[in-house]
Amino acid sequence: MTRSPLLFNAFNEHIEGDANMSKIGKSLPVLAAVVALPLTITGAAGAAVPFANPIGGKATYYDNAGYGACGTRINANTEMLVAVPASYWTSPNPNNDPLCKGVSVEVSFQGRTIRVPVRDKCPSCDRTHIDLSKPAFARLADPSRGVIQVTWKFVR
Repeated sequence: MTRSPLLFNAFNEHIEGDANMSKIGKSLPVLAAVVALPLTITGAAGAAVPFANPIGGKATYYDNAGYGACGTRINANTEMLVAVPASYWTSPNPNNDPLCKGVSVEVSFQGRTIRVPVRDKCPSCDRTHIDLSKPAFARLADPSRGVIQVTWKFVR
């Protein structure tokens, strides 16, 4: 674990005159390591992407345009893409999230299977619900259905 020399030295200079505060200053690196340990163990503030684990759930569609959670422009009315549940995102800055690094979702419905890149986040989706772009949904079912029961999984 590295610490910021400027911040650490400024803290030590501030507390040097007080013996009790000096003890706290010496304990600070240990405290920081203990606090950071759970984040080191999980690799992030959440779980890793569960590749190849099939998930039974529902798929809906959306057709918005703008910037997706990965920081790029998207058009869910014309492009093949998927928005996955917010609970799978682990980075405070979604642009840097592992989901934005070449991850796709393979979705199956009634004998049809598509593969679509993760380009957005679905804040209202539970862990089994994905939000497909309109063209992606249309490859599986008529959009007039609105909601379909699917099996999906993360893939590279």
